Amino acid sequence: MEDKKYWTVGEIDATGVRGPHEVELQNISRIRHSSFIELPMEKLEKIVKEDLGGIIENLGFSEDWTITLSMFPEVNIHLIYTFIGDEFGGDVQAEFKFLFSGKRAYWVPGEDSATFIDIVLDFLDRKLKNADPFEKDYDKKSDLMRKVLLQRSEPFKFLKESDSKELAKFIGGRVWKMTSGWRIKREIFPSIFAEILWDENTGLDIKFSGEKLRTNISSYHAELIGIFTLNHILRYITYKNEDKSLPEICYMMFSRYYTKSKGWEHRTFSSFSNL
Repeated sequence: MEDKKYWTVGEIDATGVRGPHEVELQNISRIRHSSFIELPMEKLEKIVKEDLGGIIENLGFSEDWTITLSMFPEVNIHLIYTFIGDEFGGDVQAEFKFLFSGKRAYWVPGEDSATFIDIVLDFLDRKLKNADPFEKDYDKKSDLMRKVLLQRSEPFKFLKESDSKELAKFIGGRVWKMTSGWRIKREIFPSIFAEILWDENTGLDIKFSGEKLRTNISSYHAELIGIFTLNHILRYITYKNEDKSLPEICYMMFSRYYTKSKGWEHRTFSSFSNL
């Protein structure tokens, strides 16, 4: 099944029942679809290309259009929009469906990808309305980010200098081996950068910068995408060190489908907090 072209979030979650991320994406479609009715395509294409770094295409699902974005290399997200109209008297005039593609699309859990989709559609909604982000505390770390940096620091000690090029390709960024740690920089959206620093003595840190930072993304959403990047780095570390005993958190970075395919116990943060 790993070679299939498109995945749904339900297949990636692999719960066997209608999961919370399927419901979350349906709610996102219900809340966001109206902003795109009768929208001039030139305006949408300009924002998608210049501010999101994506493309508009047609995947052949009888849709009006699809926005395709790369969350990471080999992790693509497709936002498929179809206008239904009101000729049948229904309440819903349009809808989004969401699919995922790429060799590592099924590695990323629905929690990360569904939140990323919500961020993207909020981003588009604001740009269409010419509205600035509300939160702009880019130099201040939230309690969530401080906790994340502490939780995810230990696995970085498993990175080796020989990982530099492969890790850069895996996350779609640049990687430098420093004297006592690592520097990793990635463009999360055009002209918006997340920079991750790890020092063996002081641990993890993250910074955000870029010409479009303050106009295009809130500090809260920048932090979330920074967390997704940290999570993906831990996926790389786990993938490259399967023969080693890794910190428990490494195994929590993957979807249930991936952990099932590996024969691993599916670990969650609720069980992690009880360790």
